[in-house]
Amino acid sequence: MNKWMYLNGRIIPENEATISPFDHGFLYGLGVFETFRLYNGHPFLLAEHLKRMQVALSELNIQLTLSIEDMSELLNELINKNGFENARVRLNVSAGDGPIGLQTEPYTNPNVMIFMNSLPVATEQLSSKTAILLRQRRNTPETAFRLKSHHYLNNIVAKREMGAGVDAEGIFLNEKGNLAEGIVSNIFWVKKGVLYTPAIQTGILNGITRQFVIHLAMEHGILVEEGEYLLDDLLEADEMFITNSIQEIVAIDRLEGVKEFNGVQGVITALLFRKYKTLREQLFTMSEYPNDCAE
Repeated sequence: MNKWMYLNGRIIPENEATISPFDHGFLYGLGVFETFRLYNGHPFLLAEHLKRMQVALSELNIQLTLSIEDMSELLNELINKNGFENARVRLNVSAGDGPIGLQTEPYTNPNVMIFMNSLPVATEQLSSKTAILLRQRRNTPETAFRLKSHHYLNNIVAKREMGAGVDAEGIFLNEKGNLAEGIVSNIFWVKKGVLYTPAIQTGILNGITRQFVIHLAMEHGILVEEGEYLLDDLLEADEMFITNSIQEIVAIDRLEGVKEFNGVQGVITALLFRKYKTLREQLFTMSEYPNDCAE
């Protein structure tokens, strides 16, 4: 069965989608995307994803305003066409057509695409993976901060190093040797009840789930420290977990060949997963998060 997508004002079958070879998203990598999850038809943390994309579009000089109202309407149309209520959504904006050569003027006619893929109902149980320290280093951002952009070669090279398996996540160090992030995730660890995560200044993507987990932890009295950390700091930890919008919170049971962690038995990891699970089908922004929610 063919899936439906949104492309520049129309909802069409995916196999009918085309863009011009003169799109500067294709020619020069000028494009950004957001990936988020639908739970029973609800786009989780949609406002935060759109806010981050708006900042990235401004950085790339792409003129486009994405309202939560318009996006919600489009998502409802796609849900009805595809019949998906639990799905992965990718919102993609590329610069649009231009002459060959580097353009300094704003891009005023970008290509806007929304893809939707069915997902199983979200798990009720905390799962775990193995972490593997990568030889490939995390590259530095091409702007003042990392965008969720089409520039993905660093991640692809790291994934080739890891192989095609899905039961492990590769962990980057940055060029200074500091802990950075996973190939498709942000990383956290717990030592003596304190939650640690690399700071944005290490060159990582400021993940939406990363931000939400920090918010959850602080609301529940967990001290959160962001900074520049070495591998030795991680090796002193009791718990480690990774986050992203599709996998949510995943416990790490070991850093292969180096360190064992508490995995799904980690107290803080399990607490944060329970809180996340309670809230994931509700529509709210982080500023509206109900901190008195039940377990």
